[in-house]
Amino acid sequence: MYTIGVDIGTTSTKAVLFENETQLAVHNVLYPLLTPDTETAEQDPVVIYGAVLEAISSVRAKADGPVRFASFSSAMHSLIALDEHGHPLTNSITWADSRANGYTKEIKRDFDATGLHMRTGTPVHPMAPLSKLRWMKHEMPDLFERAAKFVSIKEYVFYRLTGHFVVDHSIASATGLFNLKETDWDTEALAIAGVTPDRLSTLVPTTAILSLKEDIADMLGWDFPLVIGASDGVLSNLGVGAFEPGVVAVTVGTSGAIRTVVREPVEDAKSRIFCYALTDKHWVIGGPVNNGGIILRWLRDEFAASEVETAKRLGIDAYDVLTRIAETVKPGADGLLFHPYLMGERAPLWDSNARGSFFGLSIHHKREHFIRAVLEGVIFNLYTVMLALDEMTGAPSRIHATGGFAQSKLWRQMMADIFDTPVVVPESHESSCLGAVMLGHYAFGDIDDFTAVPQVTHEHRPDAEATSIYRELLPIYIRLSRHFKEEYDAISAFQRKHV
Repeated sequence: MYTIGVDIGTTSTKAVLFENETQLAVHNVLYPLLTPDTETAEQDPVVIYGAVLEAISSVRAKADGPVRFASFSSAMHSLIALDEHGHPLTNSITWADSRANGYTKEIKRDFDATGLHMRTGTPVHPMAPLSKLRWMKHEMPDLFERAAKFVSIKEYVFYRLTGHFVVDHSIASATGLFNLKETDWDTEALAIAGVTPDRLSTLVPTTAILSLKEDIADMLGWDFPLVIGASDGVLSNLGVGAFEPGVVAVTVGTSGAIRTVVREPVEDAKSRIFCYALTDKHWVIGGPVNNGGIILRWLRDEFAASEVETAKRLGIDAYDVLTRIAETVKPGADGLLFHPYLMGERAPLWDSNARGSFFGLSIHHKREHFIRAVLEGVIFNLYTVMLALDEMTGAPSRIHATGGFAQSKLWRQMMADIFDTPVVVPESHESSCLGAVMLGHYAFGDIDDFTAVPQVTHEHRPDAEATSIYRELLPIYIRLSRHFKEEYDAISAFQRKHV
C-alpha cells in the first residue's frame, strides 16, 4: 500500500513516499523566506504551489503501483489575500512576520484578549491571522477591500488542486478566528478582524477527502485522493508516537515547540499555551518558541570562527566542536544564565519585544561558559513552557525529543536533567509527513485510533546532581524574564528607531 505524506513548511515542501509505514523515497524542494526588513517575513505562494507539485510528482514516480492517497501537513498562521479569481494579491505572510505587533497591542487593550484566547485556543499575537487581518484592514485598506478571500498557504494549494476553498479544523484553530468548542468561526473574532465568513474558506474536518480537478490530474498524470490533513505541529506528535497521556513531544529545529495530546479542548486562563485541533477526538496543547537551533547557529556564526576552522580541519561538524567545549563546563555554567530571546518570543512570554541577555557574568567566566549557557538557556525556556502544561495535564512521564537538537547527546541529557524527566529519541522519518499518513489511514477507516509505538534510538535519564543545580537556577531564570518586561519594550523601541 503506497501513500504519500506532504509537509508544506516555512523553508521547504517535502513529500515522502511510504509503503505502509516504511519510508521509501523523499523529495524536498527549497524556497526563500522573503525578509526585506526586520519585521517582514513572506513567501511567494505560486512558488510554493509549484514546490508541492514537484515534490509529490517526484516521489510518485518511485512507486511501482497505485498510490492510495496523499495526506497533507502544513505550517500554521500564514495569510494570503486573493482576488475574485483566486489570484494572490499578496505574498503568503508567514508566522514569523511581526508587522501586526501594534494591532496586537490594540486588541489586547481594547478587547477581551483572554476570552479570545480561551475560545479560540490561539494566543493574541502578531503571528495569528486575527492580528494580521486587523493590521491589513487599517494599513492596506484598498487591498483589503479588493480581497475576495483570505486563506492560508495550505488553503491556496488545495484551491489550486481541487477548485474548492476549504480549511481543516487544525489550520483554522491556529488563526485566532475559530471557536474550538463550537467548531465554527468565532463571531467576535471575525468582527475584530473585520471579515465575514464568506471571505474565509469552508471549515472541514482534518479527515476530509477531496479529489483533484480533472485538468490538474490530466496535466500531472496522477489522480489519487487528497486527505486535507492538519498542521505540522500536531502531526509531528503522531509521527513520533507522542499521543498517549503523559507523553510530551519536544521539537527543536530552527525554532521549537513542546506539545501533548488531550481528548478535549483545554482552556488556559493565563494565556500561555495554544490548543489546536488534530481530530474531533484529539487536540494538542503546547507552546511554540521562536528561539531554538537558530540560537546555536548565531553563536557559531558570530562568535566561533576558530571553532569552525578547527571543525573544517578535523572534518567534523562545527556544532560537535561547540558541544564538546560545553561539556568541559559543569551544569549551570557556574551561574551564567542566558535568555535566548533574540527573535522576540512566543510561549511562554508571547512578547515580540523580548530580547536576549546574559546574566550573572563575572570575571571567572570564560568562552566555554558562554557556549554552555546558550545551550542551557534554550532548554530552560522550553521548561518554562512545560510548567504551564503541568498545570493543565500534570507532569510528563516521558519526553519524545525530535529535531536537529536531538542529534546532540549533550543537549538530550541536558533536557533530561533540566526537566527531571526521561528523554527518548524516537526513530523518526520526517515526523510530520508520517503523522499526515497516519491521519490519512484514520480518515479512510484503516485505524480507529493512534497506537503505534516508534522505535527508540536514544534514551537519557536525569542525573540527580545536575537536576539539583538546575532547580536552584530555574527560579532566577524565570523571575528575570518577568522583571524585564518594561526594559524589553524600551530597548526594542530604541532598536526600531536606531538600528
